[in-house]
Amino acid sequence: MASLESRLSPTLSKHLLASRVAGSRYAFLNLAPAKGTRWALALAGREECAPDYLVNRDDYPFHVLEFVAAGRGFVRLAGGEEQAIGAGSIFASAPNMSTWIRSDPEAPLVKFFFALAGREVEARLTAANLSPGAVRWLTFPAEMLAIAEELIHEGNRHERYAAEICAKLVEILLLKAAGAAAPGAVGEDRARENFRRCRALIDTQARSLASLEEIAHAVRLEPESVCRLFRRFQGTSPYQYLLRRKMALAAEFLVESGGLVKEAAAHVGFDDPYHFARCFKAVHGFAPSSVRGLRRGNMPNV
Repeated sequence: MASLESRLSPTLSKHLLASRVAGSRYAFLNLAPAKGTRWALALAGREECAPDYLVNRDDYPFHVLEFVAAGRGFVRLAGGEEQAIGAGSIFASAPNMSTWIRSDPEAPLVKFFFALAGREVEARLTAANLSPGAVRWLTFPAEMLAIAEELIHEGNRHERYAAEICAKLVEILLLKAAGAAAPGAVGEDRARENFRRCRALIDTQARSLASLEEIAHAVRLEPESVCRLFRRFQGTSPYQYLLRRKMALAAEFLVESGGLVKEAAAHVGFDDPYHFARCFKAVHGFAPSSVRGLRRGNMPNV
């Protein structure tokens, strides 16, 4: 059976899809949403842009959310200034907004786009800090990439609830994007990179780390700077992030080994099992002693 893309009229296909692509995958979900629709995903795609990729339009019928997975390029929205884009950048345009996108021929863009329709779209984009016209940079683009890939996959399964599933995945994308950094400014890339270093340190060495000072010393930053970075990009303190990481590792240890609470405490660097138990319950909502029951298929006692 011919794909929906091949069955679109040449005029409609040319209007909705870019032509200068080296490879693409599209999911056509709801190109004609009903009048009064609150929220719908009309079309989604993944495009590997050709070196001469260029988009210059001012009459697109949908809101469009675009996420760059790889490569480099430039975008100009609503007649504003030209802005650099690259892996981890995300931006939105409104219907009939002038949109100019060019790929760097030395590093062609690989990007996803999501065409959205409905009376709630503008408000949802704004709530996610993605008001049309501005470029944002995501702190963790790999998470966005995984969801975007899954969305394209689901959209091409052509099952009964594919459109609804994909619309929900876009909502998850927006929730992820809500924590994106502000538009690029002097020092923005350096701040983001410093935060990534701090978080990567905690993710990989949480068991041995015990304090903010240790984290700051390891990444060669002042403790106050580490706190500011976590408040800005994570919305929490570095110690709270470290504590949650420790408690996740402790839960994993208890489930996999069936060990004692004092062993789990020592496993994540706690000398006092009672303090550990209080922290564990504060994070997970149940006592660590009940987690071993999960190995027998029981629910923990809250």
